[in-house]
Amino acid sequence: MNVPATPLTREHGLALLGAMLRIRAFEDRCYQLYGQMKIRGFLHLCNGEEAIAVGAMQVLGPEDAIVATYREHGHALARGIPMEQVMAELYGKQSGCSRGRGGSMHLFDASRRFYGGHAIVAGGLPVAVGIALAQKLRAEPNLTACFFGDGAVAEGEFHESLNLAALWKLPVLFVCENNLYAMGTALERAQAEPDISAKAAAYRISAAAIDGMDVLAVQAAVAQACRTVRAGSAPMLLEMRTYRFRAHSMFDPQLYRERAEVEAWQKRDPISSLTERLQALGMLTAADLQRLQRDCETELDAAVQFAEGSAFEPVSDLERFVYAERSA
Repeated sequence: MNVPATPLTREHGLALLGAMLRIRAFEDRCYQLYGQMKIRGFLHLCNGEEAIAVGAMQVLGPEDAIVATYREHGHALARGIPMEQVMAELYGKQSGCSRGRGGSMHLFDASRRFYGGHAIVAGGLPVAVGIALAQKLRAEPNLTACFFGDGAVAEGEFHESLNLAALWKLPVLFVCENNLYAMGTALERAQAEPDISAKAAAYRISAAAIDGMDVLAVQAAVAQACRTVRAGSAPMLLEMRTYRFRAHSMFDPQLYRERAEVEAWQKRDPISSLTERLQALGMLTAADLQRLQRDCETELDAAVQFAEGSAFEPVSDLERFVYAERSA
């Protein structure tokens, strides 16, 4: 994919940096809260992958649908779900974006067309195809962006979803967040063809591999892909090559990768890279960076206070939402 460079202004650069810092700070605080046993259950952090969510959400419109994986805190925050609601959901509180019923892996906000958070590997792909089919049948100008990890490529849903999307020419943008490990299995140990973007050719879908550690590259690639998908020609696949700095989940001892590998990828930290670029261009001062970091901490403190002060859903509501409620 020949993607033109995204023009960079001070305002836009600071917005991108602030959004990534916000996600990183949220994940780091969640790590601490989990150790304090205030957040329980499964927790999958996206440290290192922030550029994908931030870059993509800069382009996707409010009427576009978003389907994400279980590592979706960054997507939810970048989409605009209030931090306090995301934190309350992780606490299992009624004020959470899923009323505390979903937790970390099932963030949901229909008002922002954010349809999960899917805990099943590749489980979101068929959902995205269904939403895109509805968009096409209604002749809507919107698309569905489906985020999934490299582990999903080994599942049948990946192939079935790409096949149907191509066959029916659905407005789906498939975004694979390839962090090289499906839980603890290295990509090259599970895939005879480790080039995920190449797999789209089997379904006659255009694809491209993008540096997922570069927020501007992500934004430019998603912008161009969205233009292609909206034109109605076909769905598209973007492989975002990235890396997670933390373990797969809080229960993962990380025995499958060397510390040297993690440190090598950390040198390509998307936040540090953008920070250095903005500083070199004279668009970021020390005061700017301190302000952005301070704003993150202030918002986080308020989100934690909100979550801890919120109530759990009453037992009397246990059977609510099992079936659709009849309107009066």
